[in-house]
Amino acid sequence: MRGVYNSVTDIRRKVFTAIADMAYSDYPDYAKRIEEIPYEIRSGKDDPYRNDIFLERAIIGERLRLGMGLPLRNVNEAGAISDGIEESTIARKYYDAPLINIIKFACNGCPEKKVMVTTACQGCLSHQCTEVCPRDAIHIVNGHSLIDQDKCIKCGRCMDACPYHAIVKMERPCAASCGMNAISTDENGKAQIDYDKCVSCGMCLVNCPFGAIVDKGQIFQTIYAMKEGYEVIAAVAPAFVGQFGPQMTIGKVKNALKMLGFSDVVEVAVGADLCTIDEAQDFMENVPKNLDFMGTSCCPAWSVMAKKEFPQFAKNISMALTPMVLTGRLIKKEHPDAKVVFIGPCAAKKLEASRRSVRSDIDFVLTFEEVMGMFEAKHINPEEVEEDEKSLKEGTKAGRQFAVSGGVAASVKELIEKEHPGTKVNVQAAEGLKNCKTMLMMAKAGRLNGYLLEGMACPGGCVGGAGTLQPIPKSSALVKKYAKDDAKLFADESKYSDRVEELVKG
Repeated sequence: MRGVYNSVTDIRRKVFTAIADMAYSDYPDYAKRIEEIPYEIRSGKDDPYRNDIFLERAIIGERLRLGMGLPLRNVNEAGAISDGIEESTIARKYYDAPLINIIKFACNGCPEKKVMVTTACQGCLSHQCTEVCPRDAIHIVNGHSLIDQDKCIKCGRCMDACPYHAIVKMERPCAASCGMNAISTDENGKAQIDYDKCVSCGMCLVNCPFGAIVDKGQIFQTIYAMKEGYEVIAAVAPAFVGQFGPQMTIGKVKNALKMLGFSDVVEVAVGADLCTIDEAQDFMENVPKNLDFMGTSCCPAWSVMAKKEFPQFAKNISMALTPMVLTGRLIKKEHPDAKVVFIGPCAAKKLEASRRSVRSDIDFVLTFEEVMGMFEAKHINPEEVEEDEKSLKEGTKAGRQFAVSGGVAASVKELIEKEHPGTKVNVQAAEGLKNCKTMLMMAKAGRLNGYLLEGMACPGGCVGGAGTLQPIPKSSALVKKYAKDDAKLFADESKYSDRVEELVKG
């Protein structure tokens, strides 16, 4: 559950902080420094989590490598944590595939799916579990229910029938959270990712209770670019509200990020406004004239899923540039030599930024969790920085509500109905890739003709991304209030509204 600071969160935070500290400090030998860090994060003789201090240090070593953008080491070959580190101690590095990685020796080897009877079974007289089983897989042995796993089809009927809720379904959490069915078991019982299916949404990452799944990072390269003298500008996603602490106000965000070394901070809601305008035009020109329906473009995991699973609908996904890309282009029009860092909740944005068509617009992508590591490395409490009431005031309600499920479609709908009185736009929104697939199945059946479809890979929308720091319901409420309080309601009220065509052309 997002927003609960637990053991996995603690390890991740310490690794991010250590990488940031290494980048900010003038260590003469980065290779030597990275070898020391596991012993500092896990000092002493005993590990409080895995009861194996050497294993935990090895896992931390792999986390450090991934956090630096390096690949996992081959466990069958001799090698140091620092191998290849010179490739990452630079001010420019793209994400190399794969983005999402499984540290095999950190994986618990959880069962893929298994229905089992717990000790809560009371051996009741009615034996309803045996009566409802369609495969005769449950029998009473020594007064208690026992499931024959060779016969069980995991239908769950016995679970529903048990009056004591004594029957449960055990399932590998990472696989259960994967809407692409991309996670299976290897020959050693460990989780493995089918990268032909994976869309890098990061849901497996935040649902693995052993912290075995890790994405690559660019913290070091971002800070290194600052130290090299580049103008580094932060483009902050609308989901940032409340992410850095309950007392972290909107007015403190800009100053806090400047204390980290960013030269300026821009609200990605500006790009969301431009995306709204572009998608509204796209919809009016193509639905229903050329397309039965149109899907939104802003969530990269959703759009990649749609094109992989439903290739016949590839043309139905809007070609509008995402808010991240539009904001990056807008910044680089004004600051052509600057480095642009997208800061948000999303792991899939890292994948999007690695595309050749996007690399010139976005230089780095960091999550809120990674930025919190930077704050800790600099010993900055963002809640205590000076208020700046003038910061982050350029977005509209339309752009700011992109961060919550239903917000994108609502913004496009509101703009179309404003500009074309009498026009009614039907919308359908889905959150989570499994629900998005169901939505597209409905579209395939012709039940959503004429609709604008909004797909979001994460629960609750962007606020539920893999890099968030607080509970999803809280984030949703804060973002909705943030959007509602904006005096400008529609995307065309943005002062950049006349620049859409210019930015789309590049």
